Amino acid sequence: MTERKPPGVSFESWVDKQIREAEERGAFKDLPGAGKPLQDRGEPYDENWWVKEKLRREGVSVLPPTLRLRKEAEDALAEALRAPSERVVRRIVAEINEKIREAIRRPLDGPPLNLVPFEAERVVREWREAREGRDVSGG
Repeated sequence: MTERKPPGVSFESWVDKQIREAEERGAFKDLPGAGKPLQDRGEPYDENWWVKEKLRREGVSVLPPTLRLRKEAEDALAEALRAPSERVVRRIVAEINEKIREAIRRPLDGPPLNLVPFEAERVVREWREAREGRDVSGG
């Protein structure tokens, strides 16, 4: 339980005492990041840094659902073009297309979606062309 500040003792000296005693008990040993530089040094101070960090760690998006799906579709297309096989390309395209079709059937909140399902054959063709370009250049 946290000890109460005794009457007549300034907050500063009471807090200093608490820190010193915790240090003596070893409460600050082996903390994550000990001995490492502080992150974002030199960046302007942002009073909401801890909120943004928590959202980032938790993978929380603040984008409206339509914009989140647009971003997911963009990422899926890039992933498909890097896929190791045609089967994987087709799977990625089928999965994102199902999400796009569902969003068209049941509109999401946010700005207009402005997406249509990808043409699987076109994506496969682009994937093949990209692979041929890498194979020809030796990498």
